[in-house]
This record gives sequence, structure tokens and C-alpha cells, in this order.
Amino acid sequence: MTTATDARPVVDSSPGGKKRALSARRRKDTLLAYGFLAPQLLGLVVFMIGPLIFAVVLAFSNWDGFGTRSFAGFANFAWVFSDPQMRTSMVNTLWFTVLQVPGLLVSGFLAAFFMQKAAKMKSVYRTAFFAPQVTSTIAVSAIWLWLLNPELSPINGFFSTNLGITLPDWLQDPKTAIPAIVFVTVWQGIGYQVVMFMAGIENVPRALYEAADIDGASEFQKMRKITLPLLSPTILFLSITGIIGSFQVFDYIYFFYETTAPAYARTIVYEIVQVAFRQFDFGRGAALAMVLFLILLAVTGLQLLAQKRWVHYTE
Repeated sequence: MTTATDARPVVDSSPGGKKRALSARRRKDTLLAYGFLAPQLLGLVVFMIGPLIFAVVLAFSNWDGFGTRSFAGFANFAWVFSDPQMRTSMVNTLWFTVLQVPGLLVSGFLAAFFMQKAAKMKSVYRTAFFAPQVTSTIAVSAIWLWLLNPELSPINGFFSTNLGITLPDWLQDPKTAIPAIVFVTVWQGIGYQVVMFMAGIENVPRALYEAADIDGASEFQKMRKITLPLLSPTILFLSITGIIGSFQVFDYIYFFYETTAPAYARTIVYEIVQVAFRQFDFGRGAALAMVLFLILLAVTGLQLLAQKRWVHYTE
């Protein structure tokens, strides 16, 4: 007769058997993990890695989107750096970044710093600042296109009628076009900066402020010696994302000028769209996009290397 004990499966308790069982378990877990990741990995390959590889191929090709591609070597990259308009657009993009990123960081920090003192009204102010952030860029651009129009703008009309000051044609004057666009982007984007800075300020240990009060430190000294150093990780994150976003500015310019933007208001991404999708020169457009990618990669890498000197993390 067989007993219940005799019917139990035989388990290999030797070291080799345990190793084989562990290896089989790991293979099963690995296959299960890849099964869950498969939809995301497929989307990553199809919509990101695949187009990126194809863009690299196009950068070294001549192609109008319809005919046969031909190898162009480095001719497209030579055109990017030799064409006067491309150089002007790069300078415009750099000027836009130099104005916008510090403008967003400084205005966002000051707004968040003073809003922390607002007590019960803090949530109301935070909502007011964040409202433009969730507003459509097209709607914001339409409003500011009206406000910046010298013939229709109530701002220009007020200064002209009451103060006798004639303000410039903001979007058509080469000296004010980029600063005017920067002002619009800062006005819409400050809400995100405020929320991030307020979260960082709230995470600063209260004990540090209490110790500073005991030592007789002023509000400015506490901000300079405590708040700003402990906000350095937030500043690093916002500066990296801000630079990436500023180098990719397009929608405001396209709405303000459509396809006829003057040379002094064009940026790199605007040129990519014009060259690739208006002139159907996808090789040069891809080369310009690759140059933009390499610039952002280099700038981000330098920021990450420099963080060791000025970024402080609390334990």
C-alpha cells in the first residue's frame, strides 16, 4: 500500500538541484516582467528609438519625402553652420534662452518666497499663478497678440494717451521681438516654477530657520544662507528643463507670425519646421534637429558636471 507520504513529489535538495530551481524561477520572473513591459517597450521602439535612428539616417541624406534618398555625407551639417539665416536663428534661440530661463527662475522663486508669507491666502495666490500654465498656448498667444498690437493694445493706448509715450511695435521691432515673446512665455510658465519652488521651500527643515532666528539672522540672510542652498536641487532641475524647453520654442512664434516670421524672430525649431515641412528638405531639417539635440546634450551634461560645486542635498 502507498501512503500519503509516499505520494509526495520528490524534491532535489542537493546544491545543484537548488541552483537549477532558482534559475528556473528567475527565468520565469524575467519572462513575466518582459511580458508586462512589452507594450511600453514596443511603443518606445516604434515612436522614439525608431524615429531617432531614421532622423540620424536622414541627416546624412538628400530626400524630399517622396523620391529616392541619396547619400549626402556631411553636406547638410555644413549647410547648417554656413547658412546666414541658420546662424541668425541659433543666435535668436540663445538670446531667448538667456532671457527666459533666468527670468522664470528669479520670478518664480520670488513669487514662491513671498507667497509662503501669505498664510491662509497662499492657496488662492498659487491657483492664480498656476492658471495660465494650464491654459492653451494658442489662447494665451491670441490674447497677447492683441495686447502687443500697437494699434489695438490698451497698454500702448494708455501710455500714448495719458503719458505721451509711444511704445514700440513689440513683435515687429527687431530690438523687442524676442524680449516680447520671452515675456509672454514667462507669464504663462511662472505657475509651474512657483509650485516647484513652494514645494522645495516647504521641505526646508524648520529647525534651521529657528536656529537662525536665535542667532539674529535677518530675512535676507536666511534666504541667502539657508533657503537658496537647500533649493539648489530644485534650481538645477528647473534650469535643465527650462533650457531644454527654451531651445525648443516654436508655438508662440508660429502663432504670432505663421509662416512669415522675420529673420530676427526665428528660432531653431521654427527653422526645422520650415525647412522640413515647408521646403520638403528632410535631410537638412534632420541635420538641424541633430545639431539641436547635440547642443542640448552638451549643455545638460555640463550642468550635471557643475552641480557638484553648487548643489547641496539635505540628509
